[in-house]
Amino acid sequence: MTMHDGAPTVLTTVDQWRDFANDVRRCGARVGLVPTMGALHDGHSALVRAATENGDVTLVTIFVNPLQFNDAQDLANYPSTLENDLARLTRDGAHAVATPTVHDMWPHYPAQTPTLVRVRGLDGVLEGAGRPGHFDGVATVVTKLFAITGPCRAYFGEKDFQQVAVVRQLVADLDLDVEIVVVPTVRNEQGLALSSRNARLSPEGLQAAAALPSAITLAQGMANTHKIAEIEAAMQHHLVTHGVDVAYAAIVDAISLTPTDDAANARIMVAGFVDGVRLIDNAPLVKE
Repeated sequence: MTMHDGAPTVLTTVDQWRDFANDVRRCGARVGLVPTMGALHDGHSALVRAATENGDVTLVTIFVNPLQFNDAQDLANYPSTLENDLARLTRDGAHAVATPTVHDMWPHYPAQTPTLVRVRGLDGVLEGAGRPGHFDGVATVVTKLFAITGPCRAYFGEKDFQQVAVVRQLVADLDLDVEIVVVPTVRNEQGLALSSRNARLSPEGLQAAAALPSAITLAQGMANTHKIAEIEAAMQHHLVTHGVDVAYAAIVDAISLTPTDDAANARIMVAGFVDGVRLIDNAPLVKE
């Protein structure tokens, strides 16, 4: 199935969502799942387009998952733009959108849900170190998304590189019938990775945030002439001088996300706060 004409079917309950996915497979088609938390932008549109171009019946989920927020204020501030999201998905040709409530997904909330999925090792470094419990929440909700949807192809953005590593690991370990497709990061004219959080940046903040991709460019330019530690120090200095409150500026193994001296298989991972907003970016150390 290719591009869908008209507005996507809105699935407001988990049962409707599961039935839709089962009906797609009964018709001999494949579900292309695009998990989101809403506040959609061109990066999300790229995921939807990738799914439709692969011939999948595109099912987008919009659910702000409270389990992955370790900061209540961050959760409260997360943008909600459902009307605009539905208009975008209509333009993008999505076939269906699931919009479950928190009670649908987590009946015990705000109490801790009894079952938690944890991907050990990947959950405690980089983003996991600064946001304790974040990847437990991600792994748990993604496992539930896959359980409701059933066999599918799932599309994720490369911007959330650590999230992709966590999801790939849980799919492998739990033998889930899900194929993970990673779509390249979409950037603005200044090179800043598109994120729903960017909407919270001031004009000055947007300018400062461009230091994240320029730090990556700096690192790539040093890859063949400098040691890893020197490159990390240069990135840190670059970010600080451009007004970024640095969370980390690290070069790690692209699979394990642990420190490495192997430039060929290394990934640049940067994160920091601008205007109080946490931003992340990444790229291979050696340009592909």
